Amino acid sequence: MILNPLFLRTTVTLILLVVFAYLLGSIPSGYLAGKWLKGIDLREFGSGTVSGSMVWEHVAKWAVFPVGLFDIFKGALPTWLSLRAGLSPQAATVVGLAAVVGHNWPIYLNFQGGRGMSPFLGELFVLFPLGMLILLVGLGIGNRLRSAAVPLFTVILLPVFARMLNGPDYVVWLALGMTVITVVKRLEANRRPLPEDPQERREVILRRIFLDRDIQDFEEWIRREPASPNNKVNS
Repeated sequence: MILNPLFLRTTVTLILLVVFAYLLGSIPSGYLAGKWLKGIDLREFGSGTVSGSMVWEHVAKWAVFPVGLFDIFKGALPTWLSLRAGLSPQAATVVGLAAVVGHNWPIYLNFQGGRGMSPFLGELFVLFPLGMLILLVGLGIGNRLRSAAVPLFTVILLPVFARMLNGPDYVVWLALGMTVITVVKRLEANRRPLPEDPQERREVILRRIFLDRDIQDFEEWIRREPASPNNKVNS
């Protein structure tokens, strides 16, 4: 059977862009900021994620801006290149989510990364700009309320907002893909072990999904340091 040349070219282009997006997304800007500015491994502090919020808390507040912009760029560039290469918005969605996966499970950092919201913002900037603004509002409200549930539900509800704003139908796939990635990453938690006690394990699983942490106290969680007993137990 002879493959259609257009189909073959499109498939090869998609695969190459997915690989590129993953490798670009894997560049751990938050980790590098911690190493370059303070000589620390950000994975040993706070939530243990290589994220802008941990850069803000444990490295330098000003550093979160270049780190955040670069992480947004990681999601925007591959998505934009996909459209420029003639791929469909649905294919560009897959490419952009590959950058998110790279950010969350970076090959350069033993697959221990961040939460992926920044590269997802970049993907939304290209495919659904109003969605980027909506998610920024959700992130802002969540930060104000110290609630990780708000950004999660904002992502889940993106198709509803898209329908209200006459946005594209493929936002459903954007939201579904990001929701799955987010929940899996929160549960996996950079391979942080779960408690052995069944009741405590259930509680931690629920906290990870909805609070994005293992303990109830938000301030105690984000300010953990390697020497703290709580960090040793949960890391």
